[in-house]
Amino acid sequence: MDDLEALHTLLRARSVRQGDFVLASGRKSTYYIDARLTTMSAEGQALIGSAGLAAIRAKGWKPAAIGGLTMGADPVAYAVARASLASGDVIDAFSVRKEAKKHGTGKKIEGNFTPGIAVVVAEDVITSGGSALQAIEAIRAEGGTILGVLAIVDREEGGRAAIEALGIHVVSLTTTSSLGLR
Repeated sequence: MDDLEALHTLLRARSVRQGDFVLASGRKSTYYIDARLTTMSAEGQALIGSAGLAAIRAKGWKPAAIGGLTMGADPVAYAVARASLASGDVIDAFSVRKEAKKHGTGKKIEGNFTPGIAVVVAEDVITSGGSALQAIEAIRAEGGTILGVLAIVDREEGGRAAIEALGIHVVSLTTTSSLGLR
């Protein structure tokens, strides 16, 4: 079993729940993907790191950093950053806050981010694209250059199209169809 197949198996086992749910987008769904149960697991970190890094390299993206809206994007970014260490072409990580701190430095973007930096936006699950779009807006406002978006799961509900309408390509490691949810 390769890393992507292993990731599918882990997502199905840990993260997919059946029932009646209201998603962050406000939409109702008969299933919920709590990707954090996978992205925050030791096995998930290893699989996401290697598969995510491979997807970034396959696109030819050469980011200096990866990050997105806290907290869903954080473990994805950290996993890819850690995996990159062994590749010799290091990708650092950063987090985008939902709102700027009201104390200290008052930053909205924390970690390894500076104006002009080339980045990949990380996301755990894309539904409407709202979280990724919020991160994109913050990164652009701070002078970052966005190479693309890396998502673990695309729910195939319009989020990819909303992001790509901005001219930003989206790569997802899996989809709800691939997970057998559609």
